[in-house]
Amino acid sequence: MPDEQQRPTPLEQMERPEGLGNRKMGWGSDALAETVRRLGFTYISLTPGASYRGLHDSLINYLGNVDPQMLLCIHEDAAVAVAHGYAKATDRPMAVALHANVGLMHAVMGVYNAWCDRVPMLVIGATGAIDAPKRRHWIEWIHTSKDQGGLIRQFTKWDDQPGSVQAAIESLLRGSQITRTAPKGPVYVCLDVPLQEDELAEEPRLPDVARYAPAAAHPAPEAAVAEAADILLAAKRPVMLLGRVSRSRAGWDARVRLAETLGMRVVTSELSAAAFPTTHPLHVDWPRPGLGEESRAALREADAILSLDANDLAGRLRTVWPDDRVTAKVIQVSVDSHAHGGWAMDYQGLPPVDCLILAEPEAAVPPLLALAEAARGHAEPMDENARAHELDAPAAGPLTLSHVAAHFQRATKGRKVCRTRVPFAWPGEAFQFTDPLDYLGRDGGGGVGSAPGIGIGAALALREMGSDRLPVTLCGDGEFIMGMQSLWTAARYSIPLLIVVGNNRSFFNDEVHQEEMARQRGRPVENKWIGMRMDGPAIDLAGIARNQGIDSIGPVTCNEDLPAALARGIAVVDAGRPFVIDCVVPPTYKVK
Repeated sequence: MPDEQQRPTPLEQMERPEGLGNRKMGWGSDALAETVRRLGFTYISLTPGASYRGLHDSLINYLGNVDPQMLLCIHEDAAVAVAHGYAKATDRPMAVALHANVGLMHAVMGVYNAWCDRVPMLVIGATGAIDAPKRRHWIEWIHTSKDQGGLIRQFTKWDDQPGSVQAAIESLLRGSQITRTAPKGPVYVCLDVPLQEDELAEEPRLPDVARYAPAAAHPAPEAAVAEAADILLAAKRPVMLLGRVSRSRAGWDARVRLAETLGMRVVTSELSAAAFPTTHPLHVDWPRPGLGEESRAALREADAILSLDANDLAGRLRTVWPDDRVTAKVIQVSVDSHAHGGWAMDYQGLPPVDCLILAEPEAAVPPLLALAEAARGHAEPMDENARAHELDAPAAGPLTLSHVAAHFQRATKGRKVCRTRVPFAWPGEAFQFTDPLDYLGRDGGGGVGSAPGIGIGAALALREMGSDRLPVTLCGDGEFIMGMQSLWTAARYSIPLLIVVGNNRSFFNDEVHQEEMARQRGRPVENKWIGMRMDGPAIDLAGIARNQGIDSIGPVTCNEDLPAALARGIAVVDAGRPFVIDCVVPPTYKVK
């Protein structure tokens, strides 16, 4: 076991190249690496490949592996997940490098998650020489594709395959601008091998990147804001329905003041990151993937609904009004329609809206608040911890997921925590959030396996911020097993992250579906576990972590053993290293 008191080598001191004598900009990839640096990218996660060996050399021997610094990942999907987590915590893009068509195909699921989650990301890909005579024998032919960006074009904001170094510089500038503009999403720039590896005849023009920055967020249209304010001020039972918002504390505080000024009840979602204090007296129920009965009742009684980019607004309204006859006035604040295409149905249903404000929530709430306070005055702040309470767990006996949540709450009492993910059936009362970094939401696309990588990226971001938060990924065994390729990166770079696995040794979500099918068809529900259970033999999750260099404990099966395991894990993370705890829980969604 590592000594908790011995701090690991700081990341910025790791993997420093030696003997850097030829620092002249001499090759195409040198100019591209310099452009990435000037665009402000601190890190680039990657899985190596010969298709971008020129860029790889430039990142090391021209830039010195600084700004951006490489983060080696052992699978491309992990590289994308790490960048995804970084963006979720910071609202800023990270760079990713993927090898040729094969690396891109490995990464497709991660890119789709990032797209559906509306997070920014600069993905740099590569292809063998477009000019066929320049391709190396065999390998460069199978790693060359026409229109490589077509693999992911339906779920990226933009892609390009430039034909010259100067064009590639512009592509990187444009890609950075586009990915940072709301609605945010990944972009893809594919680099031809000769473009990287050919010697420069002359140094290319490197622009002032400040002149290619993304535009500031569009202000909310005054007329639409005034119309929305009139609706809310006339309402007797308004409800705020929250979805995708930024990690800004100022934005958080403005939403709280608006709710208090108008007496708005607030509904949040487990799908989205923390957006409002869940322990506030105006917060209804606890966050869930769907709507609980209290939330449905609040919406059913509402005469006005303010949706701040709520995920699946139409579906949520239909849960309350199945006939689509929504009795409340609906205000939608979102620019998400700019991202809607025809391939993926990630845009959800089309909601009935009485007032559409085409702006980001952070741009619309302050003018709404100003009009509300002008009409009602400044409201007295409410106790944001009014609904906070301690969860119950027995001192002994078999673990359940509710017990894991209770022990975790006690182990982290009095300190700031960033939950990068929670598993299915995580008890609602454990969602006691008071800050936008308390919880980062789900992965957007529902692709199993992203949780460890997203957690690592978020933990990296928190360390870069100098945050004292404890980063924790609480996930199921399926997420952990499919995302285990991410673990080595956390071990290699000493990225401090606590991973707590709720291990029911089953793809249990699909057991639920099989039970439903059996009931519908009058067949035996007792067979629902077949083809689902990961047992006989059980997978050694703690062993998977140890074999990648991460200290771990497990399987933990009893309440009496978990407090010590959590204390040990938190101490290791506080010392700057990752730690994994495997908690075995029953295969059920009855969490008590």
